[in-house]
Amino acid sequence: MLREHFPIFEHTHYINSCSKGALSHEVRAAYEQYMQDWVEQGSPWELWVTNLENYRAQVAGLFNATPDEMAIKTSVSDAVNALASALDYSGERNKIIVDDFAFPTTAQIWHAQAKHGAEIVHVPEADNTTIPLEHYAEAIDDNTLLVSIAHVCYRNGAKQDAKAIIDLAHQHGAMVLLDSFQGVGTFDIDVKALDVDFFTGGNLKYMMGSSGTAFLYVREDHIESLYPTATGWFAQENIFAMDIYANAPSPTARRFENGTPPNPNIYAAQAGLDLLAKATMPAIKDQLAILTGAIKDRANEAGYQVVTPANHGAMIAIKSTDVEQLVGCLAEDNVVVSSRDGNLRISPHFYNDLSDIDALFAGLKKHAHLLA
Repeated sequence: MLREHFPIFEHTHYINSCSKGALSHEVRAAYEQYMQDWVEQGSPWELWVTNLENYRAQVAGLFNATPDEMAIKTSVSDAVNALASALDYSGERNKIIVDDFAFPTTAQIWHAQAKHGAEIVHVPEADNTTIPLEHYAEAIDDNTLLVSIAHVCYRNGAKQDAKAIIDLAHQHGAMVLLDSFQGVGTFDIDVKALDVDFFTGGNLKYMMGSSGTAFLYVREDHIESLYPTATGWFAQENIFAMDIYANAPSPTARRFENGTPPNPNIYAAQAGLDLLAKATMPAIKDQLAILTGAIKDRANEAGYQVVTPANHGAMIAIKSTDVEQLVGCLAEDNVVVSSRDGNLRISPHFYNDLSDIDALFAGLKKHAHLLA
């Protein structure tokens, strides 16, 4: 499905979208278009701001949000930092719940808020590589300000029941941040149906853009009450007021933005989103079910240790005795995967097919001594 749009497959079996999406002809052309616009027009700010707003609308529509609820950021770290700067940790409701599936940057940002009075509490992973809802129930109470959860674990691909966790948090009056960087682009996400307070992700991985573009959804009813202190001129109500004597945040989620937007990366992000639209989410879901199912079946047949639980995203993880060596050996066989936590991470997308899985398992058989 659209495989011919990604030139890496002419010579390599690329199964590493959890790290970075494969480069398409369209994304490369988008960067070239940015350079052309720059050289021809010098400083086409009207064009670049129009691109920014078109991208904002595209991202908002993908997740059933409104453009006014979407802040455009340069990374998820940037997004979480902006949110963290807007919260008040001085009262009794100062507890931040962080799951043990958190990507390090997210957890580190929340721990940094301890300086401002936040109490950070972790929700532990169970032995079966899941985090049961009961673990959240034990951690969340009426002093909880916010629950920060990963939709899909970056280490093993485990997918959480976000709606159940969100409902549990709301019963205690707590807000929820859903980090879906490992989910966006692989399954439908409806922020209204989830009733999530905050939602973040980026274009680097399964949305097939590049680094430098991410987004933060802020539910409409939260915007006015939150005052980010990590800010900048693009967060202002009037971007061109140039007022150095005051901070006047936008009445929309733009108040969570800061400086000059990542204009070249937005060209790439839009090209990636256009490809997602061509592929269609139902077809992507079906293709990923075939590919991840084949990976699990063949790994189990070969006796390899699959550490990904039954409910998972687009990533399947297999235990290794020396995962870095295994990743290197597979790369020599023109199979690109990645590693985390002693696991081999295999993360297909819609552009992969069973020939990639065949090549992967030929390599795993060849290097079986490196598998647990």
